[in-house]
Amino acid sequence: MSDIALSFIVPVRHPANAKDWGLLKRNLAQTLGSIANQTDDRWQGAVIANHGADLPDMPAGFRVVNVDFPPNPLHDMESADLEAVYDAFRLDKGRRVLAGLVELRPQGHVMICDDDDLVSRRLTEWVSQNRTNNGWWIQNGYVWADGGAWLYRCGDFSDLCGTSHIIRADLYALPVTMDGWSESEIKRSLGSHRFIKGDLDARTPLEPLPFFGAVYRVGHPGAHSQSPGLFRKFFPKTLLKRPKELVRRLLRLRVLTGATRREFFGPL
Repeated sequence: MSDIALSFIVPVRHPANAKDWGLLKRNLAQTLGSIANQTDDRWQGAVIANHGADLPDMPAGFRVVNVDFPPNPLHDMESADLEAVYDAFRLDKGRRVLAGLVELRPQGHVMICDDDDLVSRRLTEWVSQNRTNNGWWIQNGYVWADGGAWLYRCGDFSDLCGTSHIIRADLYALPVTMDGWSESEIKRSLGSHRFIKGDLDARTPLEPLPFFGAVYRVGHPGAHSQSPGLFRKFFPKTLLKRPKELVRRLLRLRVLTGATRREFFGPL
């Protein structure tokens, strides 16, 4: 395990916070298959889930880290003020990510992956060839409506999706135990993708990944962000009044080909 270049951390919500656990399980299985399809085998993965959660079979290279965190009382978007919901979500996700990191003690790079997204099979190979780099943020990625035939090329991917950063593990300055970080540190560094690039830029800046790195799955009932479908998200009716922007966005559409499936979706 000392030659591990990239550790994938996949936090899974409490079963009580899932509207459809069967759907979550199906999407998670596809996410794990995507990760396990790496062209370079110098990776490891951890799925962090509550004891007793019904999980799909783990591909080789993954382990389950069991936790006993309670359900997030403010998981649903309509349950409280939006900032309070985000704050509670970041704490719940961040604690799960920290539990996985404390268990794995990664020595290479780390990528936190949401349980319904997909990643390029080239990531581990790239990291293995660039081990001293601080890490990367995914500038270019795809947005995909669950089950759809179209992809949308996105040039600001890390602003949209949590599966969007690869960080050298030592830059996290990980604590020995779960008690080593405050709640504010957990929420900011591990519970959200919004701050990490800016926080590192001053001394250990990240680089943009030089290829399309991930697929953000949208439009399914289990999405915490309540993301709309692909066309509702990027092609609202108001675009009819902005024909140049409409054309620009139409040119970003790509058909989901067999080659793209092989790179991001795992074994067909």
